[in-house]
Amino acid sequence: MKKVLVLGAGLVSRPGVHYLLNQKNIEVTVASRTVRKAEELVKGYPNGKAIQVNVENKDDLAKVIKDCDIAISLLPWIHHMKVAELCIEHHKHMVTTSYVSPAMKELNEKVQEKNLLFLNEIGVDPGIDHMSAMKIIHEVEEEGGKVLHFYSYCGGLPAPQHNDNPFGYKFSWSPRGVVLAARNSAKYYENGKIVEIESKNLFANPEVEEIEGLGKFEVYPNRDSTPYKELYGLKDALTVKRGTYRNIGWCETMRAIVNIDLVDETPLPYIKGNSYKKVLAMVLNAKEIDNLKDKVAERLGSLCNSDILSRLEWLGLFSDEIISKADNLLDMLSDRMQEKLVFKEGEIDLLLLRHKFIVENKDKTKDLITSTMIDFGIPYGDSSMARTVSLPMAIATAMMATGEIKAIGVRIPNTPDIYEPVMSDLEKQDIKMVKKRTQL
Repeated sequence: MKKVLVLGAGLVSRPGVHYLLNQKNIEVTVASRTVRKAEELVKGYPNGKAIQVNVENKDDLAKVIKDCDIAISLLPWIHHMKVAELCIEHHKHMVTTSYVSPAMKELNEKVQEKNLLFLNEIGVDPGIDHMSAMKIIHEVEEEGGKVLHFYSYCGGLPAPQHNDNPFGYKFSWSPRGVVLAARNSAKYYENGKIVEIESKNLFANPEVEEIEGLGKFEVYPNRDSTPYKELYGLKDALTVKRGTYRNIGWCETMRAIVNIDLVDETPLPYIKGNSYKKVLAMVLNAKEIDNLKDKVAERLGSLCNSDILSRLEWLGLFSDEIISKADNLLDMLSDRMQEKLVFKEGEIDLLLLRHKFIVENKDKTKDLITSTMIDFGIPYGDSSMARTVSLPMAIATAMMATGEIKAIGVRIPNTPDIYEPVMSDLEKQDIKMVKKRTQL
C-alpha cells in the first residue's frame, strides 16, 4: 500500500481526497489543524485516517511526512517550502496545485538528485489550463503548423441562475486570495510587443468576451504571461496572454476599491471595533461621515459611477456595522466580502476556461482554434472549483503511486506523459474541454 498524506482539509479538498480513497492500494492520511474537518473527509473509508497537525511546528510536520510516500500540500502557499524541504530530507514525493515559486524552482537539482518528483500547478488554473493548452499546441506542431496568437482565460463564477448579487461573484475559494489578486501587476505579449500593466491599472481596460450559451464576460490580464512563451514552446507566437473571467461590472468596482486603498494590509489601530462608515471616513480623510458617497466620488473622479457606489453600499461600507476582527483594510474587505458574496445551500458555481489559438497551417492558411471547458458544480454537492482543482491533483497523485508517472524534478504538467492520462481520466469525471476549429 502506498501512503498518501494530504496536508489541509479546506474548501477544495473533498473531491480529490475521495478520489484517492477510492483507489486500490492507497492509504490516505488527512492532516489538518482542525481535526474535525479531516475526520469528515475520511469518514466511512477504512483506508482513510484523520490526524491533527500544526504546520507551524516543524517537528510535528516532519513526523507525518516521514510516514508517507507522497505528500500533497493543500496548505496556503507560504507553507509549501517548509513541506518541500522536509520531503527532500525524508525522500518523499510532493504534489501541490500552486504556482511554482522561485524558491521551489531552485530545489530542482536537489529533487532530481533524490530521484523525486515535486509536481506543482496540477489544479485548474494552474493545471487543466496547462494540460489542455499543451495538448493543442503539440497537435498543431505535429501537423506542421505554428501558433501565432495564444489567449488563455479562466474564471470561477456563480452559475448564471445564481448570479444574484451586485458584484456578480461568490466565493468558491479563499476570499483573501481573490482580494490579494487585485494587487497584482500584469505582463504579456501582444502582437510582438511586451505590454506591462501596473497593479493600479489592472482593471482599467477589461476585454468583453461572449461565450455561447452563457453571455458576456469581462476579462482582465492574469499576472505575468511572458514566461509561457518559453514554457509552452510558443517560439513563433506574437501574442501570449492569460486572463481572468468575471461578470460585467467587477472590474470597474475592483478598480475603485484599489484606488480607495482598500487592499492595503498595513495594520491600523482604528479598524477593529469601529464601524465601516467611520473607517472609510478615516481612509478618505473625511471630517464628516454623512456624505461619504460624495467623498468616494470625489476621490475616484471620472472612475466613479452610481453602480459602483451602489455596490459599495450593498457591501456595507457606508454602514454603522462594527468591524469585529480585522486590523487592516484588506482583511476588513475580504472578511466583509466573504460574509456577503456567499453561495446559499443548493446553489452551484461555474468554472469557465477557454483557450484561443490563431494558427498558421503548413499550407500557410490560418485557423482559429478554441478549446473551452464549461463546468458546473453539483447541487448540494461538490463545487466545480473543488472538483477542477483537486481531481487533477488526485489523478496525478494516484499515477505517481502506481509508477505511471516516471518524471523527476520540480515539474508542472506540460508534457504528454502527464497531461494525456490526467486529461483522459478527467473526461471520465465529466470534466472536459470542447475543441472547435474554423478557417480564417
